[in-house]
Amino acid sequence: MSSRFVVWLIDLMARLPLSVLHALGSLLGWTIFLLSGSYAARMRENLGNYNAGRHPSEFRNVLQTSVAEAGKSFTELPWVWRRPVTEVLSRVQHCYGREFFDAACQNSKGMIILTPHLGCFEIIGLYVAAEIPMTCMYSTPKRVWMDEVIRGGRQRGQMKLARADIGGVRTLIKALKRGEAIGVLPDQVPANGEGEWADFFGRPAYTMTLAGRLLESSGASVLLSYVVRRPRGEGYDIHFAPLQLSEGTPVTRQINLALEKIIRTTPAQYLWSYNRYKAPPGSLPAAESRE
Repeated sequence: MSSRFVVWLIDLMARLPLSVLHALGSLLGWTIFLLSGSYAARMRENLGNYNAGRHPSEFRNVLQTSVAEAGKSFTELPWVWRRPVTEVLSRVQHCYGREFFDAACQNSKGMIILTPHLGCFEIIGLYVAAEIPMTCMYSTPKRVWMDEVIRGGRQRGQMKLARADIGGVRTLIKALKRGEAIGVLPDQVPANGEGEWADFFGRPAYTMTLAGRLLESSGASVLLSYVVRRPRGEGYDIHFAPLQLSEGTPVTRQINLALEKIIRTTPAQYLWSYNRYKAPPGSLPAAESRE
């Protein structure tokens, strides 16, 4: 498939109503689930970690909804990336915890937004950047043309991107020193040496230490944020809440606990197909790292 055709398809999809894109996403999600055994197995395995101790009927219900929601997370991207920012943000129906966000905007040491792979997390950057300059870290795709598409969709208004490398970390630190906001996906598997093993739904997951280091060194306000997708393409709800930390427990574990709490509110919209429990190349397995 050529890059020109993909870009043309993205532009075409962006013209469709959000309700139609979500319907197509449900179809896409089930198509991939039924045709890809490895994809389906990962979803079942990851969701099984969440569902441990719960009734099997809950597993079935969440799995069936998750398959459709995972597809929506892809088909809504052209709409989010290509439609005017004002139009995208107009579909935000409610912002819960807006008072926490407003208070964090007043912190001269900046704001750290921690966002899991739940719902349409792409909208958070646009929402925050409408009020305050924001820099988000992202992994660069292998294809140059895809990098251009992603940057064109995300890097709008006061929103900027930083590559997931040491230079990107410096960019985040500079943004905080200017009193701006930064965004991090705390459930993204980091490279070897940039994380530590911490339980996530009862199973060791290699968890980034970057968020904790920035949190402890900057004095910035730290907010957890996620976006819930409303049914029938009705729009989105944004949630903000402060991250509460305590002494005696590793920050990585506390962040994972906070993410678990968020995911339990809307488990069907978490991206269970993401390979959260993979070990990055060169890292020791969880059991060996704890010896």
